[in-house]
Amino acid sequence: MELTPINIVTELDRNIIGQKNAKRAVAIALRNRYRRSKLSSELREEVYPKNIIMKGPTGVGKTEIARRLAKLVKAPFIKVEATKFTEVGYVGRDVESMIRDLVEASIRLVKSERFSKVEAKANLIASNRIAEILFPKLKDKFKEYGEANGQEKLASDILAGKYNSEIIEVDILEAPAPMPMMPGVEINIGDIMGGILPKRKKRKKLSVEDTFRLFVQEESDKLIDMDSVNTEALRRAEQDGIIFIDEIDKITGKESGRGGGPDVSREGVQRDILPIVEGSTITTKYGPIKTDYILFIAAGAFHISKIEDLIPELQGRFPITVELESLTKDDFVNILSNTDNSLLVQYSALLGVDNIKLSFTPDAIDEIATIAVMQNETNENIGARRLHSIMELLLEDISFNATGDHPVIDVKVDKSYVDTHLQNLIVKQDLKKYIL
Repeated sequence: MELTPINIVTELDRNIIGQKNAKRAVAIALRNRYRRSKLSSELREEVYPKNIIMKGPTGVGKTEIARRLAKLVKAPFIKVEATKFTEVGYVGRDVESMIRDLVEASIRLVKSERFSKVEAKANLIASNRIAEILFPKLKDKFKEYGEANGQEKLASDILAGKYNSEIIEVDILEAPAPMPMMPGVEINIGDIMGGILPKRKKRKKLSVEDTFRLFVQEESDKLIDMDSVNTEALRRAEQDGIIFIDEIDKITGKESGRGGGPDVSREGVQRDILPIVEGSTITTKYGPIKTDYILFIAAGAFHISKIEDLIPELQGRFPITVELESLTKDDFVNILSNTDNSLLVQYSALLGVDNIKLSFTPDAIDEIATIAVMQNETNENIGARRLHSIMELLLEDISFNATGDHPVIDVKVDKSYVDTHLQNLIVKQDLKKYIL
């Protein structure tokens, strides 16, 4: 499927309800990356991503849109909270750590792709290694095959998981811990002295299942060229990386009015984030990385502060502003009914493990959505997260009493069931009408 903006929005619609404007904005930003890749190298260097600020209450899909977008194109993605960072000189995380975290995410992504290519070979080598260790113990069981064929048959059985619980003694390589030298740079003494000092091993008793997992990791590391992984990961982080900066409204000066005196480091954090977003070169243990072409998506509720309260320089680096809307009753109905792996699907599958066949009638879904909207209106508006607390309370009795040692039981959740089990929420809701 070609990732045109229309197709991107269609894919996002499978998991996120509403928020048309936000979806269009990120879809265009993603497509522009593809368009940029087709330009001449000279012009490509001049085209920068248009960063986005999402404004809206919690639980309406800001983070999910960014996460699903990255997953769609298999791009390196991290989410950070702006409140975790503090100005240089104050206790807290250095803002450059978000770039180093992005590179780590990119390394994992590329390594996972390379691993899938060598997995079959690594599995075969690992099963043969375990068969050599285990065969003397089970020699009599395979004597009809002869030693060579018997060991081969054992390796095949290990690969099929038939000896997962068997305990064996193995020598495991001990990896020396890296020594941090400066921010973003670590030196692994074992790598430096690898050709001089012998690698240390530790003898352990492990199950075949755990040993197989360790051996597969060892063998895949030998088969994968980590230098090329690092090079590709740095390239992807630079060209395709997406960083989602949440709670950016909490580092504006206006937010400090909530908790006593002003926090002098808030504007400092903005000024420290600024060069990262503008474009700079950050040192990581895998090499330097330029941040010029990373897509930054910032988000915040902006209840007390406004986007205009951010320092002008930072506002200028986020030219696209999208306002997300609070969820309506119809949105809640659609979230429960028309998304992939919705909460109803999840709870039905979970309770199905304990022989409970759960089903929901349309009027039950409608009532749950109504209660969710009322709860958000009279309490803190936490968006779609409200459904989690309502569903837990609704199915508490079933979840507690289901044991799995009984035949399959059909449980139909209708409006009457919802009203009975969420009566306390509804009563509290009615009483709030009379509180002045």
